[in-house]
Amino acid sequence: MAKVREHKIAQINGDGIGNEVVPEGIRVLDVAGERFGFKLAWTPFPWSCEHYHKTGEMMPKDGLETLKSFEAIFLGAVGYPGVPDHVSLWGLLVPIRRGFQQYANVRPVKTMKGIESPLRKIEGDKIDILVVRENTEGEYSNVGGRMFEGTDREFCVQESVFTRRGVQNIMRYAFEQARKRERKHVTSVTKSNGICITMPYWDEVFRAVSKEYPDVKTDQYHIDSLCATLVGRPERFDVIVCSNLFGDIVSDLVPALAGSLGIAPSASLNPEREFPSTFEPVHGSAPDIYGKNIANPIAQILTGAMMIEHLGHPEAARTIEKAVEVVVAEGKVRTRDLGGEATTQQMGKAIAELVKTL
Repeated sequence: MAKVREHKIAQINGDGIGNEVVPEGIRVLDVAGERFGFKLAWTPFPWSCEHYHKTGEMMPKDGLETLKSFEAIFLGAVGYPGVPDHVSLWGLLVPIRRGFQQYANVRPVKTMKGIESPLRKIEGDKIDILVVRENTEGEYSNVGGRMFEGTDREFCVQESVFTRRGVQNIMRYAFEQARKRERKHVTSVTKSNGICITMPYWDEVFRAVSKEYPDVKTDQYHIDSLCATLVGRPERFDVIVCSNLFGDIVSDLVPALAGSLGIAPSASLNPEREFPSTFEPVHGSAPDIYGKNIANPIAQILTGAMMIEHLGHPEAARTIEKAVEVVVAEGKVRTRDLGGEATTQQMGKAIAELVKTL
């Protein structure tokens, strides 16, 4: 009998609906493991805003050292009223992303039959976009400060940081992903007409890197024009590569156009696999619905599919994706965001049952 391959996974539910959707993601992943011959060994960590209230820290000082021994991090959501957003983000997610060199934030978005887009004439599989966001530098730096606080001379400065290595890495990753896709097209997002130093630099590196991939088609959009075109013609885009800030914005817009942030998975990857990668859905902690048991777990479940593909189980990942598509298309089980009345657990159970048999 073949030995079952076991993977050590750090489980961080985080805040709000993370506590509701992560267990459903685990339910589906464990079923997939049983069927396809692998086991996920889960180790939960309580790091969250609640942990911050108790200890004054989002995670312990040795948190990164603790996480190093795991193959991946399965995370729900971070942020909750009572803890400033910059405290929760910079106390947990940013240290993990930077400490583990998770420079590629990858967010695939597809329309599904059974989910209505808010756009006219968008149905079926017309949106199939991979947003590739630089995840460790760019506009999200902590270089800067405030002076003369509380006086009429007060000013505030925050610097953007773009390194050649950082920009090249994320662009090469985007091109490599495009090569695996049917359309083989990369769109670069810029704003070089207004941001006159970092964005022309981004454009310059994009032109240079694109020469390494003559088989991949390219174009570039200013961020404002891109957002308008996404609303009008989302089907024209394939892979979109963005800086940290622009990628954050675009990767929320695209799943909203596809019908719901509740279906959008995400991964923060260390492509070289020197450190663990983090798998976390696009949506936040949604404190307005936390505790009502109505959160859609599909994003967390599809995030889990991304995780097990990363761990070397592509067939299991495809089966989870197919199970989600079937449940959504049938429409018998739908959470509130999809126009139904199903609970978080009912949706998770329906998908898990299909993973057993598809």
